[in-house]
Amino acid sequence: MSATFLEPNEICELTGRKMKSKQIDALRRAGLPFFVNATGHPIVARAIIEGRTAAPPAAPTRTKPVPRLYIGN
Repeated sequence: MSATFLEPNEICELTGRKMKSKQIDALRRAGLPFFVNATGHPIVARAIIEGRTAAPPAAPTRTKPVPRLYIGN
């Protein structure tokens, strides 16, 4: 890859996981911004880890809508 993004072995070391799906889970739990490339691997900007830029807020998690109940007289 390049110096812009973490190498696959660095992502493995960062997350403690070898499987890409587990790496994605670990990055989400840690609140680290990343994107998934066409092969399904997580891509992390090196600047985020080195603290050279402020991390954007984590995307909100989706929850199921809660139906409103109307109890009339």
